[in-house]
Amino acid sequence: MTYLEDRSRRGRLVRPTSGRVVAGVCAGLGQRLGLSARAARWLFVLVLLVLPGSQFLVYPLLWILMPAEHSARAAARSPRRL
Repeated sequence: MTYLEDRSRRGRLVRPTSGRVVAGVCAGLGQRLGLSARAARWLFVLVLLVLPGSQFLVYPLLWILMPAEHSARAAARSPRRL
């Protein structure tokens, strides 16, 4: 993989279609930060342990706000109207 391919893959915050456990939020965060999905899940759990109760707000909010990978690709291909 070239530098530009890696950079473009990491540049978007999307929920990937592969590597999901529940909704793909941690896998998407891992891709964006350049971590494995497993490391991102552990980091997410550790942060949520520091801020108890936040998991009931953060994960569903990210699930709603992060587009799925296939819908992000479709939006990138569609022509934009001005």
